[in-house]
Amino acid sequence: MKTLFDLTGKVAAVTGAGGVLCSQMAKALACAGAKVAVMDLSPDAAKKIADEIKAQGGTAIAVKCNVLDKKQIEDAAKEVTAKLGNVDILVNGAGGNKKDATTSDSMTFFDLPAEAIRGVFDLNFLGTLLPSQVFGKDMAKNGSGVILNVSSMNAFRPLTKICGYSAAKAAVSNFTQWLAVHINQNHSKDIRVNAIAPGFFLTEQNRFLLTNEKNGELTPRGKTIIEHTPMGRFGKPEDLTGTMLWLVSDAAKFVTGVVVPVDGGFSAFSGV
Repeated sequence: MKTLFDLTGKVAAVTGAGGVLCSQMAKALACAGAKVAVMDLSPDAAKKIADEIKAQGGTAIAVKCNVLDKKQIEDAAKEVTAKLGNVDILVNGAGGNKKDATTSDSMTFFDLPAEAIRGVFDLNFLGTLLPSQVFGKDMAKNGSGVILNVSSMNAFRPLTKICGYSAAKAAVSNFTQWLAVHINQNHSKDIRVNAIAPGFFLTEQNRFLLTNEKNGELTPRGKTIIEHTPMGRFGKPEDLTGTMLWLVSDAAKFVTGVVVPVDGGFSAFSGV
């Protein structure tokens, strides 16, 4: 049973790996035995996480990558392959929301700037599709591999204020199912595509909505979320790793095209 989750000898590429959630995923992959390419738009953030993995005895490299620039993704893929070997696991973790794409007392839906909505949609959806094209093409040639996307609770239940982010994550969930079918029917039965859908985790992208910037206390929105989460707390980055390791390992080798909530029961609670 222990070998089901063993990733020894595997190569994993994680986009957005300099961030709060995906850095934890990168570290967990390394702990499970994978050689990890820590990919991020910020080379300093990527290097910091790669160095932490190496300090703990793992194998990792830092790779600068803009997930909206296909040429840069292709260059990054070549670098990863040259240094670590063929990529077996791709985690599409880059994403997030932006304050200027969020409705508020001073910004109504009717005034949301199109460029802000486009930026959020592109980052989350195209930032998942383009790496899947690049790394997925190599997986198709090799006949095996795993792609894990990061969706959100917003894909199941759209939340107030963040219409662009909710729509983008719904697109990620739909794309996950589409790609799982497409790649099995047209390329290899041994390539799997799944997604995790985190519930509410405090990150730099949503902190301004959930906590008061001055005193750190929960905003009314933050309190409502906790009240509607049966487990009564926000998620911690490490709460994602078990589900992630299951989906990218042989423990889930007959699982494809699914989006798994990791949300403390939020999606199961009706509010009454």
